[in-house]
Amino acid sequence: MRVGHGYDLHRLAKGRRLVLGGIVIPHDRGLEGHSDADVLVHAIIDALLGAAALGNIGQHFPDNDPAYKNADSIMLLKKVMALILDKGYVVENVDATLIAEKPKLNPFLDTIRTNLAACLNVDLDCVSVKAKTNERVGPEGREEAISAHAVVLLSLRT
Repeated sequence: MRVGHGYDLHRLAKGRRLVLGGIVIPHDRGLEGHSDADVLVHAIIDALLGAAALGNIGQHFPDNDPAYKNADSIMLLKKVMALILDKGYVVENVDATLIAEKPKLNPFLDTIRTNLAACLNVDLDCVSVKAKTNERVGPEGREEAISAHAVVLLSLRT
């Protein structure tokens, strides 16, 4: 069994869609980045790559490569899942936390979990996504950014 941890943070910006876990969330701002800036998926990608000792998201999908401009992070996750499977691993579970003062994310968590479970080839009860505020502290608390942490457990495919 292998454990990986991932983290990501993106600034909020006007004129962008807010995409978390591959789901568009209604909000007056979205996350700034080269791709769709889905911090949740990026944290999960880094956790997967870390658990399999395959580097990090920037090595696989550089932010200076025009091929990934406005890329759908769910498609990047699917590419990483192919690497994980090629290495002989399967995902056992994912535990992730989104940190955002606003918007309130609890109403969207079940849809996000369902979407991620399908991409990770696991049952819904193997994906946990929680939402927390930062109690108005730091960039998340000042509504300047949203961040995410993710932990994954991989096992060798039998």
